[in-house]
Amino acid sequence: MAGEGCAFEQTFSFTPLPAKTFSFQQDKDTLNLLMKWSMLGRISAQAYSFDSNFHPYSCETFALCFFKDPKVIHSLRNMEDKLRVPLGTSSSDIVELVPCTKISMELFDPIFSCGILRPSGDVVKCFHDVYPDFDELRQMLQEEDSEHYYVVGKTERKEFLFCLFKHLCLGGELCQYEDNIDPYISTTKKLYKDLIRICLSLHLPLLIFKCYKTEQTFAYLIVDPVKRNVTLFYHIFGMGKFTL
Repeated sequence: MAGEGCAFEQTFSFTPLPAKTFSFQQDKDTLNLLMKWSMLGRISAQAYSFDSNFHPYSCETFALCFFKDPKVIHSLRNMEDKLRVPLGTSSSDIVELVPCTKISMELFDPIFSCGILRPSGDVVKCFHDVYPDFDELRQMLQEEDSEHYYVVGKTERKEFLFCLFKHLCLGGELCQYEDNIDPYISTTKKLYKDLIRICLSLHLPLLIFKCYKTEQTFAYLIVDPVKRNVTLFYHIFGMGKFTL
């Protein structure tokens, strides 16, 4: 049965909701940017319903049952990108709750006034010992000893909105990084609204937790405990598609 193999008192079973779609997966401008960032075909979203009450303390059980559920496995194997999500199946996977309290792009205002960007929004380049083409934005996102690392506060950096922005900025294996911050900001806004739009419009409670193996191989489970729906949003680091 679905959920078998979850060695916990509570189990969950899941059913795909193919009628629930996400606009970023059809928007040509967004897809072109994802292709440029080497994420096309490796980043996706899928909605499901589930059959039991969800509580934050059960997030690890929920994730384990989700990725072992036969219907989930089948749906992911039959998605257009043909990539199997390699997450949530072993104790080595990390599961953590992700706050989703910030809904305004004002979260990123400090980035515009600290020296990371020029007045035009162009990203300031910088020297790096390893990467020949590096910039202050990626340094702020990745390196804790950067002078700008906490220009966005420690608590704010954990927010889903910031995590989404960071993932897009870092991209995939052959990412062509942007010279200007605007595409990152606009795409973050589109995806954020797309992924949590229903809960925001109805003021429903929302719980998000992240399962990940590496910084850029991750899966977010965005849970609506009232409707018993969950959205899987994931990316598998690698070489993205070169054509739409």
